Amino acid sequence: MNSPEIAVRVKDLERRFGSFVAVNRVSFEVKKGEIFGFLGPNGAGKSTTIRMLCGILAPSGGTGSVVGLDIQTQQEQIKARIGYMSQKFSLYEDLTVEENIDFYSGIYCISAEKKRERKAWVLEMAGLQDHRHIRTGILSGGWKQRLSLGCAILHEPPVIFLDEPTSGVDPISRRQFWDLIYDLAGKGVTVFVTTHYMDEAEYCDRIALIYRGEMIALGTPATLKTETMQEDVMEVLCDRPQDAMGFIEHLPGINGVALFGRGLHVVVADVDQATQVITAALQEHNCAFERIGKIVPSMEDVFVSLIEAQDRREQPQEEVHR
Repeated sequence: MNSPEIAVRVKDLERRFGSFVAVNRVSFEVKKGEIFGFLGPNGAGKSTTIRMLCGILAPSGGTGSVVGLDIQTQQEQIKARIGYMSQKFSLYEDLTVEENIDFYSGIYCISAEKKRERKAWVLEMAGLQDHRHIRTGILSGGWKQRLSLGCAILHEPPVIFLDEPTSGVDPISRRQFWDLIYDLAGKGVTVFVTTHYMDEAEYCDRIALIYRGEMIALGTPATLKTETMQEDVMEVLCDRPQDAMGFIEHLPGINGVALFGRGLHVVVADVDQATQVITAALQEHNCAFERIGKIVPSMEDVFVSLIEAQDRREQPQEEVHR
């Protein structure tokens, strides 16, 4: 039975394309009014999952519901109750801003009286009141993004799916777009967003990490950083960080090294042991350093660590099957 507080529910969701498994038995729930992030690299299965939830693609297995409607049997009803915005912005570039809004108003069968109110809202939200007669194709990426969001939620759906919505737009537009998402969630709208930007994951209430079609972690950003990640992360601020990365990554007890700003983030099994071996290596290579110490991991640290752990688990199985 579907709880009214659960907007999206999937159990063992699967999608196969021939012998290729794009989504492999994924299960999760999204609460009403929650900003739920689906985080993963390109090709991980994020867009395939979102298309199944939107009623665009039929699942190969498993069960699921969106606003209480079955994703296997009620796809058309789902489409009428949700908003969907793809990374390519579903706009007609030869139409003007106003004509795009009119077109989507017709698709969603919005009454003439309601249409005037909603059109005014979209124009104000997107900052396009003075540009309503401009051809959409010449708008900047940020404006297209906000207009696309406005068209996707003209009919005031309770759930919106945003598939890589900030891909290709500038950082200021990205931040403004997230302000809009927070505003919608504050009004009770459920927001399901896919992204590969690690910093955007911090804006979500909860995050599901997906890799090679499998969900490898689920939780709040704080939980993923403090509980899900088993290893520690150290920050090394030193001269010639690129050179330092080359020799630190081969030291015992070091599980990963990445450039981060003007220093390094080093994933380690034991902080005390790692501090000693890193210090000795930096001194041996005449590399001056300011700081070597444990830090709270970033989402990027968490994601890379979990992916590498997943790869290590899968590698022995691949060796056995050869």
